[in-house]
Amino acid sequence: MSPSGGPQPLSLMFLLGMGMASERINCPSRCSCQYLEVNCTGQQLQEFPAAIPLDTRQLILAANNVSYLPAVELSFLADLVYLDCSKNLLGNDLDFTFIGVAKLVYLDLSFNNLTQVTFSTFSHLLSLVVLKISDNPYLLAIEKDAFANNTWLRHLDISRTGLTFLDTSTVQDLPNLRFLGLSDNPWHCNCSFLDFITWMTESNVHFPDADNITCYTPEGLRALKMPTVEAQLHFSCLTQLYKRDYIFLSLVGFCIFFAGTMAAWLAGNCAVIYEIHSSKGEEEEDT
Repeated sequence: MSPSGGPQPLSLMFLLGMGMASERINCPSRCSCQYLEVNCTGQQLQEFPAAIPLDTRQLILAANNVSYLPAVELSFLADLVYLDCSKNLLGNDLDFTFIGVAKLVYLDLSFNNLTQVTFSTFSHLLSLVVLKISDNPYLLAIEKDAFANNTWLRHLDISRTGLTFLDTSTVQDLPNLRFLGLSDNPWHCNCSFLDFITWMTESNVHFPDADNITCYTPEGLRALKMPTVEAQLHFSCLTQLYKRDYIFLSLVGFCIFFAGTMAAWLAGNCAVIYEIHSSKGEEEEDT
């Protein structure tokens, strides 16, 4: 009995018990649930779990065998702000997967099998602040406008992938970017990559593990760090001419020579014609 004489504590305990039981009932199989959080780490799940509470804000699916994220089921979790899908088997087709979770702030897709990132992959995540897609060894391409809509992105990790090139505009146009992981990628340091390397040395972005941001190709630049490579590429790309440059200059020279020859020939013909007409005019005057 309570001090007022009513069975309020018992009723309260009963209601709390019912609430806890209800929470356990709504929790997906083999997952643990707390307030607004569902944790399914390391449960050998083959598929995206069913019956996730609709008010879930943090979903952890790390260390499973999930190979596909269903866009429809994800869209039911409209309040989701934190999603960890690291160490799974997610493949290349993630376009429009996150269309229904626009509030997402944190997304971890590291240690998966991603092969590309297009504009449609993350374009609906307008609130995204942290994106981890590191340790995807088959990730070979990121479109230059892949993060065009992710203007709040502050932390981006693309370390330890198969990337050989990244267009400067892909990251240069992110006004809030402060952390960019680029280490242990097989970067191809040619003249096309010089603009990106220059941006790295001049930007205010922090590059963790900078000692391991090195060139993989060409052979002459392998294992060299970016500041050293920048100086060498500036010399080789901006002061030396390549075969195609010599061909171009040869064509320009030929065109100038040909144009000059034609102009001289036309001028000569005009002079001869003028002389002929002048001679005829003088003969007519004499007669």
